[in-house]
Amino acid sequence: MDLIAKQVEWMKTEFKQPKLNFMLMNSFSTEDDTQAALSKYPGLGSGADLSFVQNKAPKITASDLTAAAWPANPDHEWCPPGHGDLYPAMLGSGTLDSLLGKGLKYMFVSNSDNLGATMDLKILTHFVASGAPFMMEVATRTDADKKGGHLATMKTGGGLTLRESAQCPEADEKAFQDCDKYKYFNTNNLWIDLAKLKEAFNANNGALPLPVMVNDKTVDPRDKKSTKVIQLETAMGAAISAFKGASAILIPRTRFAPVKKCDDLIALRSDAYVLTADFRIELALARAGVPPLIKLDDRYKFVDAMDTMIPNGVPSLINCKSLKIEGEIVFEAGVVIKGDVKIKATGKQTVKAGTYENQDLVLA
Repeated sequence: MDLIAKQVEWMKTEFKQPKLNFMLMNSFSTEDDTQAALSKYPGLGSGADLSFVQNKAPKITASDLTAAAWPANPDHEWCPPGHGDLYPAMLGSGTLDSLLGKGLKYMFVSNSDNLGATMDLKILTHFVASGAPFMMEVATRTDADKKGGHLATMKTGGGLTLRESAQCPEADEKAFQDCDKYKYFNTNNLWIDLAKLKEAFNANNGALPLPVMVNDKTVDPRDKKSTKVIQLETAMGAAISAFKGASAILIPRTRFAPVKKCDDLIALRSDAYVLTADFRIELALARAGVPPLIKLDDRYKFVDAMDTMIPNGVPSLINCKSLKIEGEIVFEAGVVIKGDVKIKATGKQTVKAGTYENQDLVLA
């Protein structure tokens, strides 16, 4: 949140646009915390001028398709219906009409966990000149992105569409992850003509026809033994197929630095990434646009657990191609990882300071 706030402040000063509008879509779980966290940046706005809350949907019990019940924490019975809810939440909250009423014409959207993406005037100029109602920023796929949604062309009509892994049949998974076949992935950096968005709602009776994805979860995300549930979600990038004339633009990897899992976060905290003058996080030049591929043991799924592994700081990953960790470990200060390294531990073990390069390290 602090980095996002500083990005917006920098843009307002650099572009001489003090009224540059900034908003967040929060979930019912994050609204109060977000408003509190950003209260120290009064220039961003507050209340309904700063954020709107997306809808919430019941989690569905997988065994009988009834609404899930979890008396231990009733909040766990609900889930946000994916970031595709951006569009109905904007309409239902009055945010879309409010923005149009202020004379705003174009909207740039990005995930809050992507600290490489900011509103870029060159891209905005291209978008406006193109006349497209919707434009998606895509980047070239690497092994780190092969499980993410990819851009494709519809066989019928020839328009662009987005296909997510949750929509991929198991038999087609290998082809889905083929980076030569599907070269471009959705960064979720989106450019939208607000007037055309309003027209799309009107043409579809107040909705956008987005495909619904089925995600298998547990009702308590921290308890894998809790009731198995289904979450129904939509993706905001899928709207590319809802606009005639929607386009895509290939962008450099510097505009994509997301945190989806602790695997990503530990890399982002390392020297493989740098903080720019405009408060974006991007890959260090030595990485040549390719992030390190990190795979942590499942015990490090949540941040508090991950932090127990790096009390002395994150290892150097600037020259790391891949790092896989199995078991419970603690890194000493001064650990350098190069090339492909796998660390396997029996019991709780310490990785001593030093350089580890292209090796399998077994600790017992």
